[in-house]
Amino acid sequence: MSDVPRVTYGLIAVNVVAYLIEKTHIGGGETLYARGALLGSPEIPGIEQGVAYGQWWRLVSGGFLHANLLHIGMNMLILYWLGRMLEPAIGSVRFAAVYVASLFAGALGALVLTPHAFTVGASGAVFGLAGCAVVEMRSRNVPVMESGLGALILINLLFSFASSGISLGGHVGGLIGGALAGLVLQLADRRRSLALALAGCLALSGAFAVSSVLIARSSKVGAGGEQQIFIPGG
Repeated sequence: MSDVPRVTYGLIAVNVVAYLIEKTHIGGGETLYARGALLGSPEIPGIEQGVAYGQWWRLVSGGFLHANLLHIGMNMLILYWLGRMLEPAIGSVRFAAVYVASLFAGALGALVLTPHAFTVGASGAVFGLAGCAVVEMRSRNVPVMESGLGALILINLLFSFASSGISLGGHVGGLIGGALAGLVLQLADRRRSLALALAGCLALSGAFAVSSVLIARSSKVGAGGEQQIFIPGG
């Protein structure tokens, strides 16, 4: 097993490239940022945008866009730290599967709490890696708090609750999704089956994605959805 976290480096590269081009204008005068940010549905009737209107790519693209330089800088720093620790421990393929499941879980959490808000950032997926790392550490009897990971999670959760500009749903959703993916990996490892690990993470990703679409559709204004205020994503 290689100690070089290639998937981690690749994810950082994709996020950086996405940040550099997200202000590019595309058809209709929209930027890639506006077209790709996670959005369940608008709170203004008559505007057909968001996951509820078939723009399912927002579930993924929103996780690679960022609000500003500090936003992406913090997310990539934590991704780098977690990736160098977790990817060599569980393997690059499993690591990628956990990241994908966490990305969809973060999107689901954000849509549950703020379906009418534009939400961006890799933090949902990054929180998922942290959740998986906790599960992995506990299975190896590594003290989570002594590793610094426990403090990192608690501090970030406190900021999530305290700041209206951070996606609490995205962070908590990603954390839970990553922990579930970690449990799936533990079960698969007992059976020494990579296929089971990947199938389990794929099933989680599919469940999170389908649930996100259903939540987004139920959030349509005029279709029983509650109106909420647009806030910047975390």
